[in-house]
Amino acid sequence: MIESFLTWLGNTDWSIRLLESFWVWPLVESTHTLSIAFFVGLAMMMDLRLMGLTFGKIRVSDFTGPSLQLVRIGFAITTITGIVIFYSNPLRYWHNIFFRFKLLLLVLAGLNIWFFHGRIHKKVAEWDLDTPPPSAARWAGAVSFASWSFIVIAGRLIAYNWFDCDIMQFHEHGPEGLLGAFHAFVYEGAGCPTFLAE
Repeated sequence: MIESFLTWLGNTDWSIRLLESFWVWPLVESTHTLSIAFFVGLAMMMDLRLMGLTFGKIRVSDFTGPSLQLVRIGFAITTITGIVIFYSNPLRYWHNIFFRFKLLLLVLAGLNIWFFHGRIHKKVAEWDLDTPPPSAARWAGAVSFASWSFIVIAGRLIAYNWFDCDIMQFHEHGPEGLLGAFHAFVYEGAGCPTFLAE
């Protein structure tokens, strides 16, 4: 069902034109990269403050106030350009192990944001200048910092086709030992149609 839809989506005229575009594709990809740098950079500054590692003389609310609006703008641009990039070759991205790992991390980061702003940040006035902040805030900052770090790494690795379903080559009976187990894990994780089909 999903594969059929993504195959159809990838064969639409706009998807093909986008992927083969001389100007639009690099513009979208560059905008995505720059917006990530802007958004994640600001978010990590907040995370470092929450962990009590830097900016100890600056109120937490100074980060989560005006800066938060800029973070939201950066996130919006990143999300829109990311969807456009996915649209250019949806089936290939769907079967990319790093893309799937990135999606899981995005869910984790989203839950962390929801928990922080829904609970911890509501009492920020009580610990606005504390260095270090309460343990819950430090944990939220650490989870956020780690999540966005690995999201950036996974996003960069998506560009490499090392583990694409149609790239990995196997012997007649497949690799053995640890290598075989690793290949099987990657193929299952990426949702490749068949493992060692030939």
